[in-house]
Amino acid sequence: MTKPLVYVTRKLAREVIDELREVAAVEVWEEDRPCPREVFLQKAEQAEALLTMLTDRVDEELLTRAQNLKVVANMAVGYDNIDAEAAKKRGVTVTNTPDVLTEATADLTFALLMATARRITEANRFLLAGEWTSWSPNLLAGQNVYHSTLGIIGMGRIGEAVARRAQGFGMKILYHNRRPKPESEERVGAGYRQLDDLLRESDYVVMLTPLTPETRQMMGEREFSLMKPTAVFINVSRGGTVDEEALYRALAEKKIWAAGLDVFQKEPVPMDHPLLTLPNVVALPHIGSATYQTRLEMAKLAAANIRAVLEGKEPVTPV
Repeated sequence: MTKPLVYVTRKLAREVIDELREVAAVEVWEEDRPCPREVFLQKAEQAEALLTMLTDRVDEELLTRAQNLKVVANMAVGYDNIDAEAAKKRGVTVTNTPDVLTEATADLTFALLMATARRITEANRFLLAGEWTSWSPNLLAGQNVYHSTLGIIGMGRIGEAVARRAQGFGMKILYHNRRPKPESEERVGAGYRQLDDLLRESDYVVMLTPLTPETRQMMGEREFSLMKPTAVFINVSRGGTVDEEALYRALAEKKIWAAGLDVFQKEPVPMDHPLLTLPNVVALPHIGSATYQTRLEMAKLAAANIRAVLEGKEPVTPV
């Protein structure tokens, strides 16, 4: 009996591929760059399962051609690269990888907050350029983190994990969510605020929402104008949640103090992007969950979802 085909759009650990090969024929795009669209479409036509990355667009065009497809396992907690409604109409299961990346992403979020607040990358460039010639009271002075106020937009698993880290810094924790979460308030001592109030009160605003029609460009000119001139904005959600032109103006005109960004509207971000020209921006290449241990766990979970569906079982983490 011919095994079903699983197409994996990026090279993964051998143990993950071996796990899939127990139940399927597996083909892998071996290069460390996104699978070309035409190759992806051709493989999808034959596949019963796809193990995808955020860079792989699973849309109406692909789903129309992929007549044998049963499951798309996205190796990410987000799935805005997938038309989930179109998949549902065709009976295609969509899964993601929540939980396993929570702690690593929270670590990166807090690291980005610290680096931005204390001007770490700017100071490193200053030193390496040979500009450090003497000590000065105001040399590369940043903002306090300890005992400041943290505002979290999107109090999900990662939001709570960031709040736990903030507790160790004695921070006052505020949050905004679609609806209040009393259980989160009890676990991490957070206070619910309407968005405008959170922006006015917070020293650090951390964006951790998924990208949905409601959150697209949620942070724009009006929202940045509500923030303190000493406030820091951190985005580890999706680039599309922010109006980048409005953010640039807010930073360039000193309406807010600095920004730390792990995500952008267009990725990889063009090197001529205006935000990259500002000294008060710390920019990273979307590495929120990038630890060896976490990426392996994400791949294993995606593979487990595929295996479950191909064996006629319920997926582990359906969307």
